[in-house]
Amino acid sequence: MLPHCSLLLLLCAAQLLSSSSALPFEQRGFWDFALDSLEDGGMMSMMRDQNEGSATEEILTPDVPMCPFGCHCQLRVVQCSDLGLTEVPRNIPPDTKFLDLQNNRITELKENDFKGLTNLYALSVRNNKISKVHPKTFAPLKHMQKLYFSKNLLAAIPKNLPASLVELRIHENRIKKVAAGSFSGLGNMHCIEMGANPIQNSGFEPGAFKGLKLNYLRISEAKLTGVPKDLPDSLHELHLDHNQIQAVELEDLSRYKNLHRLGLGFNHILNIENGSLSFLPMLRELHLDNNRLTRVPKGLPNMKYLQVVYLHSNNISQVGVDDFCPRGFGMKRTYYNGISLFENPVNYWEVQPATFRCVNDRFAIQFGNYKK
Repeated sequence: MLPHCSLLLLLCAAQLLSSSSALPFEQRGFWDFALDSLEDGGMMSMMRDQNEGSATEEILTPDVPMCPFGCHCQLRVVQCSDLGLTEVPRNIPPDTKFLDLQNNRITELKENDFKGLTNLYALSVRNNKISKVHPKTFAPLKHMQKLYFSKNLLAAIPKNLPASLVELRIHENRIKKVAAGSFSGLGNMHCIEMGANPIQNSGFEPGAFKGLKLNYLRISEAKLTGVPKDLPDSLHELHLDHNQIQAVELEDLSRYKNLHRLGLGFNHILNIENGSLSFLPMLRELHLDNNRLTRVPKGLPNMKYLQVVYLHSNNISQVGVDDFCPRGFGMKRTYYNGISLFENPVNYWEVQPATFRCVNDRFAIQFGNYKK
């Protein structure tokens, strides 16, 4: 029996020694799980083979998406803002949807800067020093819908913008002229923001906006002395605030029967010709604040859908009982939600209460102390 017991003890000792030589447990990382398909022991066995010199094939590292140096790339968004870049970086992933290049020192957009970025949806080059754009710069961007080009040094609208473009923001540049055909082929465009450019009325050539079906157009903070001619008749919003417009003539608004919101605040408007507002049957909101009007514009009672009128900071000294509301009952489809008359030389106690009979709430009327 004794020899048999000794043999059994030796076998047990060997088993214990074998168990103690096993590798310790290691926490598995993300790429370990990604390589589960490796056979014959997986990644750990390959590492042991390499240490022992028996591995014959190079380990293939997982594909890591490229990203321009210094930029942040995640979920098809490439953020390269505030890096002091002087040109568009290379190695932008081809599946990029949003490319942010704002707040840099880029001076030029070259022909191949966006080569291969056929999936790009939005591009921001806001707040750079771009003065030159190659005519073929945007050729690869077949699906781009939003272009943010504000705060640069452009003297003209870039040529050959993508036909897919829906929104263009190009304010605070040096644009003095919009040539005929500048927006040709852009039938999908809905919104253009081009304020704060030193453009005058003469800077818009006939046909400058031909073919556009815009909903929104802003040409604020420019050098306009009148309402520009031949703007798209599809407009729902037109903002011409902070210009030098002196009057609104009869035919100025005749094209804009679909207009819902009109901004003419912060101009030099002294007179709005009778009948001018009759061309705007769908208007909801009218901004005429900070002008030089001496009376409430004629025609407001006939605007069935008008809800908001800003007339503050003018020279209005008298308000008539029929200046805002029609005489007939039920003629106005929607009541006013806001009428501002503060900072005018008119005393609220001199205005008859019936003047605001078509106003939703008395708090919608804003009067205040006039200060000369």
